[in-house]
Amino acid sequence: MGTTVTVTKRRGRVWAGALIAAVVVLGIGSYWFQPWKLWRDETVSEALPGAAAPQRPSGAASGAPAAGPQTLAQGTLISHEHTTTGTVKLIRLADGSHTLRLEDLDTSNGPDLRVWLTDAPVKEGVAGWRVFDDGKYVSLGKLKGNKGDQNYEIPADVKLADYSSVTIWCDRFDVSFGAASLT
Repeated sequence: MGTTVTVTKRRGRVWAGALIAAVVVLGIGSYWFQPWKLWRDETVSEALPGAAAPQRPSGAASGAPAAGPQTLAQGTLISHEHTTTGTVKLIRLADGSHTLRLEDLDTSNGPDLRVWLTDAPVKEGVAGWRVFDDGKYVSLGKLKGNKGDQNYEIPADVKLADYSSVTIWCDRFDVSFGAASLT
């Protein structure tokens, strides 16, 4: 009788230990993968900075066009790890600063998504998923939302000629959700 009680207690401890381990693994997995983000969209609707017509200085010729934002390069996003669509524009603002603009962005949400300027060529399919951290890149910050129109300030010390593409990069899993060549 004593042996049966000992075996039953041992099995109970094993099951309790397995249950605790499963809860810990599930908690860590949930934190790491953040699966709830796959079902929650974040839409951003930012206007282009300085898009309103700038005031003409007094004494300026009335027929001369006012300086405003200028698109220097643009591209269309292609899908990589997740279906991604939209347009990317590299814009010089009236004050001389530069902004990267995402228009009509539509991608999946995910953990730790970033917007990167890169020197990597954009490749279709699986071959293009992991190329963007192989060379030179500049992180412009966290993706503000997985849908909509949004702007990312480009630091003044960034030499734009060194970069030819943009990626929506998942820093957690080192993979591109989508990318565009700038032309």
